[in-house]
Amino acid sequence: MPYERPSLTGLRSQAAADIAAGLPGVNALLRYSNLGVLGDVNAALANGLYGYLDWIAKQSVPFTATDEYLEGWAALKSVTRTAAGYASGQVIYNGTTGRTIAAGTSLSRTDGATFTVQDDVVLVGGLATVTVRADAPGTDGNTPVGTTLSITSAISGVNFQGTVSVAIEGGTAVQNDDDLRTRMIAAYSSPASGGSASDYVNWALAINGVTRAWPFPNIHGSGTVGVLFMMDDLRSSYGGFPQGTNGTAALETRAAHATGDQLMVANALYSDQPVTALVHAMAPTPNTIGLTIAGLGSSPSTSLRTAIAKAISEALQQAAAPGGVTALDDINSAIRSVSGTSGFVVTAVTASAGTVSPTPAGNITSSAGALPVLGTISYI
Repeated sequence: MPYERPSLTGLRSQAAADIAAGLPGVNALLRYSNLGVLGDVNAALANGLYGYLDWIAKQSVPFTATDEYLEGWAALKSVTRTAAGYASGQVIYNGTTGRTIAAGTSLSRTDGATFTVQDDVVLVGGLATVTVRADAPGTDGNTPVGTTLSITSAISGVNFQGTVSVAIEGGTAVQNDDDLRTRMIAAYSSPASGGSASDYVNWALAINGVTRAWPFPNIHGSGTVGVLFMMDDLRSSYGGFPQGTNGTAALETRAAHATGDQLMVANALYSDQPVTALVHAMAPTPNTIGLTIAGLGSSPSTSLRTAIAKAISEALQQAAAPGGVTALDDINSAIRSVSGTSGFVVTAVTASAGTVSPTPAGNITSSAGALPVLGTISYI
């Protein structure tokens, strides 16, 4: 049975009892007695030591270790914490034609976040579109279209204020302990076996930005492997779907190369995959699920609609896989978990890339390679 750690109150009581037992007939525990104070101090010290022992025990096993100790356990299985990613995008400046905005030019946002121009750009027709990258990694660098970025050191003939024309995105936070622990436990429970299904999942999840992955053997014939993946944080503005074209790594000579996010993943997998495998990095296609819900009125509050949509989206993300079956009961359970939804009924379900059986409201089967995502919810 687990060891029951004594509480501070119990330790103080034990110290007082020991002092009283050692000095029979003497009232050594008066309110301001030296012995009473010393007993409380020793109890507090013992409580701190018990706390330290608890912390040591927590770091001594992979399941409960945290921070650098978790990283140490994970490193034994060659699993490392994915680093934070840098956000990048484009900004438009106007000014005198022929002027140059040089690579390395520093830009700043009104909240103090800074960015750097990546390439020399000459103004043509009074305009220049520059590619920029956030100076610091993480989500703070992500900046929506329309935001103003100012040149920190004036450039003659160039307006110092520019406007973000292509969202600055791709900034991701350093991987948290929970996600690292999940990958580590998967590595311990499913050791590498030369290209098994779990190997491809673990290899993909080790790539910065990849949050979910699914391997599909023989996807384009014997010897081929398709690795479908999602980037829920990095590509949140696209619903988590990778941006690029499907294909193979740049060093692969047997099939067309991927582009964008798919090329980045294919290149990373290339060094781990078996030499005979022809691996295609692929983005799922969205199977947009539309719902009609009765019993909550035709115009439920905005907060209720938002909570329902969030609960359903999270349920789909946790339970769904490309080309799989999504149980209507999972959607019902998600809605039921939201306060204020008593009496609801899902009366109709639609799917853009799949089937619903039985109709009008039933389980959803997504087409091959399609991943269910929430679309429009109608209330009647």
